[in-house]
Amino acid sequence: MLSRTADHLYWMARYMERAENIARILDVNHRMSLMPQSEVQAEQAWGATLRIMGLENAFHQHYAEISADAVLEFMIFNPENPTSIRSCLRAARENAHAVRGTLTSELWETTNSTWLKMRDFTPHKLNDEGVSEFFEWVKFRSHLSRGVTLGTMLQDEALRFIRIGTFLERADNTLRILDVKYQLLLPAGEVEGGAADFYQWSALLRSVSAFEIYRRVYRDLITPSRVAEMMLLRVDMPRSLARCMKEVYNNLRVVSNDHSAETERRAGQMEANTRFGKIDDIVREGLHNYVVQALGRIQDLGNRIADDFLVPVSKPAEATV
Repeated sequence: MLSRTADHLYWMARYMERAENIARILDVNHRMSLMPQSEVQAEQAWGATLRIMGLENAFHQHYAEISADAVLEFMIFNPENPTSIRSCLRAARENAHAVRGTLTSELWETTNSTWLKMRDFTPHKLNDEGVSEFFEWVKFRSHLSRGVTLGTMLQDEALRFIRIGTFLERADNTLRILDVKYQLLLPAGEVEGGAADFYQWSALLRSVSAFEIYRRVYRDLITPSRVAEMMLLRVDMPRSLARCMKEVYNNLRVVSNDHSAETERRAGQMEANTRFGKIDDIVREGLHNYVVQALGRIQDLGNRIADDFLVPVSKPAEATV
C-alpha cells in the first residue's frame, strides 16, 4: 500500500475516535457538574478535563477563566482548537475524501454525512437540543463508522491501518481519563459507599462504557483499584489499555515490513506487560507514574508507525500529561 494512502486511513480513524473520546470526556464531566458542588470544585473538574487533553495553555489563549460554557465551546466548536469535536470530524472527512477510492461508498457516505450534520450545530442549537444528546450523537456516529468499516471494507491492509489508528488513539484516551479523574476522585474514594462517591465513580466507568461490565465482573462496590484494573488490564473490556494494545500489536504484525521490526517488538512488549500485569503492583509503584510511562510508549509507537509506514509530515502534536 502507498504510504500516503495508509497515512490518510490511519488519521481518518484517529480523528473519528478522538471526536468520540472528547465527547465521552465532556459528557462525564457535564454529568458530574449536575451534582451539588462549589464553584471551586466545578472549576477544578473542568480544569481536569482540559488537562486530560493537554490543552490548558491553548484554552487560556482564548478564555480568561475556566467555566463550563467556555470549556464546552472550546472543546466542541472552536475552529482554532485542532482537538475540538468540530475540527476532528472535519479532519476525518478530509482524510476520507483524499482516499475516497479506497473506501467503500457506505463508509464514505457515513463519514461525509457526519461532517455535514456537524456543520449545522451551533452553541445556541446545542443549548436547545441538550448537551448530553449531542454527545450521544457523536458517539453514535463513531460507532456507526466503525460498524460500517468492519461490515463493508475488504480485510486487507487498508482495514489494518484504520484499526491501528483507532486503537492507538483509544489507548491514549483511556489512560488520560483514568489518570486525571482517578486523582480527582481518589480523596472521595477513601470513604466508599456514599451516594456522591458511587455516582462519580460510576460516571467515570460510563465514560468508557464500562459500568455494566464492572457490575458483571465484580458484582460489588465500586473501588478505585478495581476501576483501574478494569481500564488497564482486562483484555475483555473493549476500551481497556490491554485490549487496545492487543489490537495494535496484532494489526501491526499483519502490515509489518522490512523497517518495522522494532516497532512491532515494542508494541508486543507493551501488550505483554498489560496481559501479565497486576493492579496491586501498579498501585504500589504509583498509578500516575505508570500512566505517564504508558503514554510515552504510546507516543513513541505513534512516531515509529509514522516513520515505518506513513508520510513523514507534521501532524498535530500529541497532548502531554
